[in-house]
Amino acid sequence: MLLKIFIKYITFSNLFILTFAAMAADKIALVTEDSPPFNMEEGGKIIGSGTDIITTAMKKANIEFTLTLMPWAKAYQMGLDEKNTAVYCTTRTPEREPLFKWVGPLAENSWVFFAKSGSKIKISSLEDAKKHTVGGYNGDAKALFLLKEGFVEGKNLQLASNEKQNALKLQADKIDLWASGSDLAPWVSKKENSGKITPVFTFKKVKMYAAFNKNTDDSIIKKLNDVLAGMRKSGEIKKINNRYR
Repeated sequence: MLLKIFIKYITFSNLFILTFAAMAADKIALVTEDSPPFNMEEGGKIIGSGTDIITTAMKKANIEFTLTLMPWAKAYQMGLDEKNTAVYCTTRTPEREPLFKWVGPLAENSWVFFAKSGSKIKISSLEDAKKHTVGGYNGDAKALFLLKEGFVEGKNLQLASNEKQNALKLQADKIDLWASGSDLAPWVSKKENSGKITPVFTFKKVKMYAAFNKNTDDSIIKKLNDVLAGMRKSGEIKKINNRYR
C-alpha cells in the first residue's frame, strides 16, 4: 500500500515538474502594431493599455516574453505562422476565431466613421456610408468587415497601408470618411497635425484580445486567462485603462 502511494506521489511530482518546466521553457514572442491607446511606442518603449495588461499578466503567470512593435501585416502573419507567438490587440472576429488561441479580452474598441471637421456629411447606417468614399487600413478588421458588408475596394472603399495615409487623404478630400478606431483616429490626426476630424457614426463595438499561435500550449492559454480574470475582478485592468484616458 505504501509503495503504491509512493509511486503515485512520484508520478504526480514528475508530471508537475515537467509541466512547469515546459511552461518556463516556452518564451512567448508578443508582437504588436502602433495603434494607440492600446499599443504604441513612446520614448523608445512599447506602452499602451493593451501592452500593460498583457505584459502584467505574463509576469504574474511567470511566463517569459519578448516584445516587438512592427507593421500589422507582419505581426499578424507571425501570429499565424510561428509557435509561441501572440499578436495583440487583435479584434476577435468569426473569421479569425479558428485561426488562433485567444487570451482576453484586453480592451474594448468602437469602430467609427470620421469626417473632416466642417463636413456636412450625415449618416446613420452602413448603407448611408456606402454612398461616400471611405478610407480603410489594408488587412485591418474594420476594412474586412466593411468588405463583408458590401463595400467595394477601389470604389467606395479605398485601402491605405497605414492610418497616417488615411488622415492625410481625408484632409485632402481624397476620401469622404475614415473608418477607424474611436481613440486611434484622433491620436493619429493630432500626431501628424493633419487637421481636425469629427466622429459621424459608430458602426460597431468590439472586444480585443491577444491572439496566440495555434501551436501554443493550452496550459499557457489557460494560465493567462485565469490571471486576467483575477486582474479584472480586482479592478487592476480598469486602473490600467484609466491611465491612458
